[in-house]
Amino acid sequence: MREILKVEHLKKYFKNPAGMLHAVDDVSFTINEGETLGVVGESGCGKSTLGRTVLRLLEPTDGNIIFDGKDITWIKERENLELRKQMQIIFQDPFSSLNPRLCVSDLIADPLKTFRIHRSKEQMRKRVYELMDMVGLASRFEYSYPHELDGGRRQRIGVARALALNPKFIVCDEPVSALDVSIQAQILNLLQDLQAQHGLTYIFVTHDLSVVKHISTNILVMYVGVMVEMCPSDELFSTPLHPYTKGLLSAIPVPDIDHRQERVLLQGELSSPIEPKPGCRFVARCQYATELCHSKFPVYEEVLEGHFVSCHNVKEINGL
Repeated sequence: MREILKVEHLKKYFKNPAGMLHAVDDVSFTINEGETLGVVGESGCGKSTLGRTVLRLLEPTDGNIIFDGKDITWIKERENLELRKQMQIIFQDPFSSLNPRLCVSDLIADPLKTFRIHRSKEQMRKRVYELMDMVGLASRFEYSYPHELDGGRRQRIGVARALALNPKFIVCDEPVSALDVSIQAQILNLLQDLQAQHGLTYIFVTHDLSVVKHISTNILVMYVGVMVEMCPSDELFSTPLHPYTKGLLSAIPVPDIDHRQERVLLQGELSSPIEPKPGCRFVARCQYATELCHSKFPVYEEVLEGHFVSCHNVKEINGL
């Protein structure tokens, strides 16, 4: 498989009256064409910031972003604008991400007008109908406004807008978290069908592990801005190695009253991302923490083949 995105030691810090907030801190990964990288973690762990920094919607503090063989980390504004044709985003809230003054056809046509893709109105209209059909939006909604539609149809508009310029790569920033469960399944299936048809590559940001298992090739687990574990999707659910990942997985509800699932309770306070102290970020909530964990940040290393973990005691905890 051809590598389409490579992120090396990416950092994104924000100025804060109390110091620098380390939203994304030394994150590295690669994604091959046609694959999906799921990014999971608690609210505030930096997963959405990671996706937006990769797209250059936020300027990185340090590190490198290499897209389709080209380093895009510090490209100029004009080059960045051209990059939008190849890299797109589907936002979390389908209502706030749409202009309430525009109808469905105008919302979908907006990126086509911005980049002057079609010269005639007829070509533009034909492309809009094509995109609406592609995402399952009936043509009768052409002149409807966002407030007249349900959440699922609004998100289909967002998907159509992201597809309008034929991108190679899309960041899906919690695209189903604001939707009902039945609608979530429809949108997830739509995204997978589009990926199969057009060879799309996704970063899929979510806090819902049940959702990420359904769609991801590999999964990256983040905690307070740093990577704690990454491996293929099936392996993460069958062989979680990091204590934090085990806690997340144990919280997934199982729809079986006869199934007694062992719960891993994560007690203690979250570490502050503002000028973080030396040592492991998870140390205050980890039952396996040692003196080394308090004083030294753990190395992110390959523990099993293709399975990377950042933990001093990972081998002892899992008997490896």
